[in-house]
Amino acid sequence: MGQKRNWLRLFSLAALVALTFVSVAAGQTGLDRLVAAAKQEGQLTVIALPHDWCGYGDVINGYKQKYGLRVNELNPDAGSGDEIEAIKANKGNMGPQAPDVIDVGLGFGPAAKKDGLLQSYKVSTWNTIPNEAKDAEGYWYGDYYGVLSFEINADMVTIFPRDWPDLLRPEYKNAVALAGDPRASNQAIQGVFASGLSAARGNVDGAADAGLKYFADLNKRGNFVPVIGKVASLAQGATPIIVRWDYLALADRDTLKGNPRVEVVVPESGVVAGVYVQAISAYAPHPNAAKLWMEYLYSDEGQLGWLKGYCHPIRFNNLASSRKVPSDMLAKLPPAVAYSKALFPSLEQQDRAKQIITKQWDSVVGANVR
Repeated sequence: MGQKRNWLRLFSLAALVALTFVSVAAGQTGLDRLVAAAKQEGQLTVIALPHDWCGYGDVINGYKQKYGLRVNELNPDAGSGDEIEAIKANKGNMGPQAPDVIDVGLGFGPAAKKDGLLQSYKVSTWNTIPNEAKDAEGYWYGDYYGVLSFEINADMVTIFPRDWPDLLRPEYKNAVALAGDPRASNQAIQGVFASGLSAARGNVDGAADAGLKYFADLNKRGNFVPVIGKVASLAQGATPIIVRWDYLALADRDTLKGNPRVEVVVPESGVVAGVYVQAISAYAPHPNAAKLWMEYLYSDEGQLGWLKGYCHPIRFNNLASSRKVPSDMLAKLPPAVAYSKALFPSLEQQDRAKQIITKQWDSVVGANVR
């Protein structure tokens, strides 16, 4: 009887090992099939991914080198709203102007799903993505986050603003710009929202309206510059202060290498954290290349690629707890205290703010940002 029990244990162990081997092999075969199918399609079409945004230049190159696929890059300076419109405008279009994937602000994900513009796909690292940052059915999922900051040309601006009310001072006349059009760009919308959160003393429900009034005041005083702020306009002095995601500002600091000097300030109030999300178009001409892109982005390699670009990847806690984050990367990030007051607006809060800001910007602020 004892020999029989031992034999059964050995049989069960062998079966378990065999099943594990088959499972791993099947998973590997699944990835191999996806790679083969993606290579058959030949390319991936992305949109609104400037190379200095979140380290995307290196991330795109990493994907191309790893899988040998071409990457067709559409309109790098487009905003989240433009990406959604690009999907709508290219339904049934299998040509090079149809995006396969999008990277948009959190508020745009659920709306795009509701409109039938996205297709579901769950990456192999799905369980390590926080539940609150992904659609349960896999139609969209958070990729990275940062906070709104003041990017300052320190060669032109001698007294650094420390908070939103400071930007209203006379010394900042013709100095302050948003890094996008607040009628379409999520980054700009969040900038307006953040200013309002400060003006409304943390009242989230009143932040959008307060933000519009704040920028109307900023514009009336002549401090607001209705130009989309970029690294070139910062360096040239056309927009000496830009309201910008911290990771973009820090990347600009590295790029400019002191010419001019760049100071990055996280405001003392109205600190808003923004989560961006990835999704695959329901009409993607290259669906397998799109799925492979997602697998790459949510792998350890892809996540660390974003962190290298100063973005906090959505799997950051998982990577940190597994000790997979290099110490030199951590050393280049701002002190944790700068993020201690950060607010992560809910989807409902973001959607309400987006509706108010995009629809009322023209009537309340009256500045045509271009």
